[in-house]
Amino acid sequence: MNLNATLIAQLVVFFILGWFTMKFVWPPIVKALDERAKKIADGLTAADKAKADLAHAEKKVVEEMRKARESAAEVRVAAEKQAAKLLDDARAEAARIVTAAREAAEGEAATAAQRAKEALRDQVANLAVAGAERILRREINAQVHADLLANLQQELQ
Repeated sequence: MNLNATLIAQLVVFFILGWFTMKFVWPPIVKALDERAKKIADGLTAADKAKADLAHAEKKVVEEMRKARESAAEVRVAAEKQAAKLLDDARAEAARIVTAAREAAEGEAATAAQRAKEALRDQVANLAVAGAERILRREINAQVHADLLANLQQELQ
């Protein structure tokens, strides 16, 4: 066979193969590549959105923590004020009881003063327990602390 005829036959086969590839093989490959690129782009967009959402959530958590700390500080200050008021009320009541006891007769004054002091100690103990209970926002078992209060009462005499 002639070199020119072989070359022409090879060119015809090459062009037919090129046309077949461009017509039937290449479009599905391009379509698959485009779909893959779209999935990757969607994934990157979703990752960026998730990252932004995470940053927003972290900012919100920091803000909520700040608000909680401020609220706790306000509650603590209010509890301290209430405890101070209770102590002032107890002192005023003690002063009133002591004044009333001094005005009583001398014979009754000693016993009345003793009873008033005991009552005052009990009231102060109850007020202290109530104040501590309110500050701590939980129940304090008075039975458990009764010995401590009795010792305190003995020391005050």
